[in-house]
Amino acid sequence: MAKDEEAAFVALVGRQSRFAFRVAYAVLRNSHDAEDAVQESFLKLFRKGGWGEIEDERAYLARTVWRCAVDRLRKTEKTEKPDGNLDELAEAVTPESDPEQAALASNWHAAVHRLIDGLPEELRQPLVLSAIDELNSREIAGILGIPEGTVRTRIARARQLLKQKLTVQTEGRYAR
Repeated sequence: MAKDEEAAFVALVGRQSRFAFRVAYAVLRNSHDAEDAVQESFLKLFRKGGWGEIEDERAYLARTVWRCAVDRLRKTEKTEKPDGNLDELAEAVTPESDPEQAALASNWHAAVHRLIDGLPEELRQPLVLSAIDELNSREIAGILGIPEGTVRTRIARARQLLKQKLTVQTEGRYAR
């Protein structure tokens, strides 16, 4: 491989590694497994070559990483159940924050993530790709291999379920 091609691949990894990680994490919900899936995906792209001729690198990479993550998930599900650890999803708190407000915000974010993780997989995946990875319905449809209309329906249904669960949780909190 020529130095120009190698530099172009390094640039691709630099541009898209965070995005690829978010896609893998949406499936695996474990940062270590997501990192492994991203590395495996980039390694496959590097070995196969032809990555420089991709028209829409973000969509192509999302599909590649998604498949790799799903394969990894199937392998781990055979040996163990995912732990559902939400500590990795907690948002960073700024040092200037009021500690009490930071704790409340952290608890709220953890609760929302638990509710998202509790959604059926067919609803959770499009929602995460849409809300967290900021993909549009066409890109999500390409990744999941389903029609765009189905993607939009699943996202709407997932949001509706989350709204209902958050309402119940909030009402339960303040009903005392």
